[in-house]
Parts: sequence; C-alpha cells; structure tokens
Amino acid sequence: MGYTKMWVHLVWATKKREPVLDKGTRTKLFSHIRENARAKGIYIDFINGYIDHIHVLISLNADQTIAKIVQLIKGESSFWVNKHRLTSSKFEWQDDYFAVSVSESGVNKVREYIKNQEQHHAKKTFQQEYDEFMEKYGFGLLQKSPG
Repeated sequence: MGYTKMWVHLVWATKKREPVLDKGTRTKLFSHIRENARAKGIYIDFINGYIDHIHVLISLNADQTIAKIVQLIKGESSFWVNKHRLTSSKFEWQDDYFAVSVSESGVNKVREYIKNQEQHHAKKTFQQEYDEFMEKYGFGLLQKSPG
C-alpha cells in the first residue's frame, strides 16, 4: 500500500462571472460542498470565495484525479443551488477551472490566502487575481505553445 498526499489549490468562477454568491449563499454553499465532498471521500481542507468565484484547497488520494474531483464538486453543487433556489436565476459554474499543486510547506500560506478572500477582493478584482495566477504559474505560455 502506498501513501500519498497531493495538495491542490482549485479556483473556478460562476458562469460569466456573475456576482451571485452573496455572503449568505456562500455560507450555505460552502457548507454543502464540504458535506457532499466528505460523503464522496474528497478531503477539503479549506474553502472560501467571493461573489463570483470559489477557492478550494484539497488533498488528493492515490485514486483521485483533479478533473474528477472538480467535476463532482461543481456538478453536484450547481444542481444543489438550483434545487434550493439560492439564486434568482439558473446557477451555473464556468466550464474551466484553475488547479495548481501546493507543497506541504506552502499549505498554511494558501489557507490564509483562501481565508481572506473578502479583504483581498476589496482591493483586487477576480480578473486581476486570475491574470496574476495565469502569469505566476505560466498558464499563458501553455496556451501560446504550438499544439
């Protein structure tokens, strides 16, 4: 039996980055995502977000993939939001997501970053944050390379 612990910082946005996640909706949604993830064997260490996006710090097991985890969380949570009519119109997540590995020594820094989303976005928009992630982790270069 092997032992694995792979920390991953996930970020994704609401469809068209609509600002539909008010504080009350976020509280209910994040609580539900935690419960649903636990039932599916997904370990969520930290979750938070702002009006138009979500950050999740997870630890993957050996038999889990990032794509499957994101699919399970996003699909079920959007269904749940709509079922409970937490938003005034149909709720959807954007199709894409951001995922980056986190070293064990960087976990506390990522937790603090996720924890302070409201204060962070008082100074910076999600688009600015997104652009910084794309540059910091070289995603823009990946998109420009020949395929």
